[in-house]
Amino acid sequence: MKKSISLVIASLLTLAIAGCGNNSTNSSQNGNAAEASGTANGSTKVTKIIVGTGTAFPKVCFIDENGKLTGFDVELLKEIDKQLPEYEFEFQTMDFSNLLLSLETKKIDLVAHVMEKNPERELKYSFNKEAYAHWRNRIVVAKDNDSIQSLDDLKGKKVLVGATSAQAQILENYNKEHDNAINIVYQNGAANDTVAQISTGRVDATLAADFVLPIIDPQSQLKATGDELSSADILYVFRKDDADSQKLSDAIDSAIKELKTDGTLGKLSTEWLGADVTADSVK
Repeated sequence: MKKSISLVIASLLTLAIAGCGNNSTNSSQNGNAAEASGTANGSTKVTKIIVGTGTAFPKVCFIDENGKLTGFDVELLKEIDKQLPEYEFEFQTMDFSNLLLSLETKKIDLVAHVMEKNPERELKYSFNKEAYAHWRNRIVVAKDNDSIQSLDDLKGKKVLVGATSAQAQILENYNKEHDNAINIVYQNGAANDTVAQISTGRVDATLAADFVLPIIDPQSQLKATGDELSSADILYVFRKDDADSQKLSDAIDSAIKELKTDGTLGKLSTEWLGADVTADSVK
């Protein structure tokens, strides 16, 4: 009888050791995520995050010749994802004009499309704190146009901007105070014919961030003119008053700080945008 009991105990010990061995393998494979999620049993809890972005912004978020979604925003999010094992980022593409609405309706969890922080957006959305880029908006006209230097010079002119963009907001704010003096032409989210529209005279101007011009106009048919219209930090956009969004925002801030420190952020900016636009910040 004692011999039988001993055999049973030995069998149970063997099974227990085998079980620990399996758990040890899983912990090794997922150790970073398990540690980040704070789980005590070594299991990994990974939260999937749907990132909303576009496909029509050259060098920022676009489909390359191999059919791959890439660009500054996309590749930076991939690096941030590596820093955050408790999260898994999945990209969902759509027209720029649909991004903020999709965030509100919880179809996506954050917007990544070099989004500027401005007072109008802050009323409805939350932003992370650590800017990953910074730039200035100016008026852009045909290269031979010397008559436009300011927003006042755009009165009665057609100005092309993307719907819901920060550039559109600048013009809309001006029009509120000047009896809709500027004829705002809202560009389709998938259109990439800004240079053609301005150079052929279909519209008179657009507004653009300082890094954008060489990207959209490699043959230098356009030029920036006048003083800067606004300065802006570039941040990610989240749902407002949402605890999970705030937790994600804080985690992304930590990751961006790391990528700034190790030089990854500046390297990505130079690679994709032609210059390091990550150093300045609006205070």
